[in-house]
Amino acid sequence: MKLGANTVLFGGYDMETAFKYLAMAGYDGVEVSAIKGMSEHLVLDRWQEIAPEVKRLAQVYELDLLAMEQPGRDPAVMESAMQAAVECGIPIVNCGPGGKTGDEESLQQTIDELGSLAQMAEKYGVTLCVKAHVGASIYNTPTTLRAMEAISSPNFGIDMDPSHIHRANENPVEAIAAVISRVKHVHIRDCKGREQGPGKPEMQANGRGDIDLVGYIRVLHENGYTGPLNLEVIGAKEYSVEQCCVIAAEARGHMQACLQACGAR
Repeated sequence: MKLGANTVLFGGYDMETAFKYLAMAGYDGVEVSAIKGMSEHLVLDRWQEIAPEVKRLAQVYELDLLAMEQPGRDPAVMESAMQAAVECGIPIVNCGPGGKTGDEESLQQTIDELGSLAQMAEKYGVTLCVKAHVGASIYNTPTTLRAMEAISSPNFGIDMDPSHIHRANENPVEAIAAVISRVKHVHIRDCKGREQGPGKPEMQANGRGDIDLVGYIRVLHENGYTGPLNLEVIGAKEYSVEQCCVIAAEARGHMQACLQACGAR
């Protein structure tokens, strides 16, 4: 497994700041944020001018480009994301499901949209991943399984985030085992309690919350998962660089300990 972090943790700063400090914290790679409003990192309207900088930073700081996160499912925006991914050499594009929890029509629409985007991913030779998200149409294991059953494309995969599954009142360790056959990316963070949001950025650091992340990573390892394990901490845009660095380093240490505990490193 490759240990990475989403640059959105440093959303209040430029992309080089994110790469520089994530490299210092010992990460193997990064997930580049293309999340509008949360960062000004891979801005898709200007991806052609930004892509060379992404590649330069990866080389300078010796970080693998593990994934990109672009939460929407608009076909035009997603096509830009996939074009940028190809240019940068980013293998995975992560998106959110959107839609509304408990609405069958919304779920079917999301699955149809993801199916079309998976075909686009085949054209570009990248992998499209989606994760269950609190409040969205795909929000738990049963709805994730529905998407897995409906979309057979080899370029489609599941992005598992234990914090969303935990907040859907499920056990993330059991949930990851149920969908592991199609998991191609993991967003990882901790969570205290089961409220709607993930909590303050520092409380999203691995080891601060209630999730059995050792057990979660053990299931990944025992099933032969070798993809990215990317920390995704949101809400730190107004934080100081020092605060962001502490969160990054604390979470990285916990991730490494989890890998060692289950014999993955």
